Amino acid sequence: MTEKRQIHDNPAPALILVTPQLGENIGAAARAAKNFGLSELRLVSPRGGWPHPRHTRKAMDMASGAGEIVEAAQAYHVTAEAVADLHVTYAATARPRYMIKPVLTPREAAARMAAECAGGKRVGILFGPERTGLVNEDVQRADVIVTIPTNPDYSSLNVAQSLVVLCYEWFQAWHEPASQGIPYGKAIPATKEEVEGLLNHLVGELDQHDYFKAADKKPGIVQNIANLFIRAGLTDQEVRTLRGIIRALVWRGEY
Repeated sequence: MTEKRQIHDNPAPALILVTPQLGENIGAAARAAKNFGLSELRLVSPRGGWPHPRHTRKAMDMASGAGEIVEAAQAYHVTAEAVADLHVTYAATARPRYMIKPVLTPREAAARMAAECAGGKRVGILFGPERTGLVNEDVQRADVIVTIPTNPDYSSLNVAQSLVVLCYEWFQAWHEPASQGIPYGKAIPATKEEVEGLLNHLVGELDQHDYFKAADKKPGIVQNIANLFIRAGLTDQEVRTLRGIIRALVWRGEY
């Protein structure tokens, strides 16, 4: 992952396309990124793999001068890998998810992203596949849901259109004075990988101690715990502290 991280030094958010089906949308994403000062494109399980001769050619044609972003795009097998090194992720979705998360407009989200990036955090924006959008498992990993206000009588936007709106708002926000975010001082925000490691550690121990009495309720409980950790905005030290607490409780048998 370190090698991938070094390819882009732009503080702007990474654009993450989850299971994109069309090379044209990958190219449109690259073009929008370059138009508005972003440069990092990540692809999760694109159709046919990546690079793919036909999809790559169509992406390059659609990119129209932003081919270097297409060429530098990194492919990942699953969303967890694509966000592992990030501190904050935003999920672009119009569907209600019934999760306790902030739901922001693109303009509100962009202002928050600008402050986070100015503070040294690595940020990503998740976009779902053309036909179905993001699945709940991907939205669960996000800190914030972004919904684009549209005409209620015709609210359909494709991936490329959604991406352009968010990239435009990012560009506007980044060129405005950034508001002050959480003052972390010398602390380092936890990455998604570190937070997921904490979640897996806790869930593993809860499994061992027969916490999940009803198997059908386990996914919802795990989702609630994950959302709690994500909303907390943990530092890497706080993650280590919580994992130490779990180990101590298990060792002392105080569950």
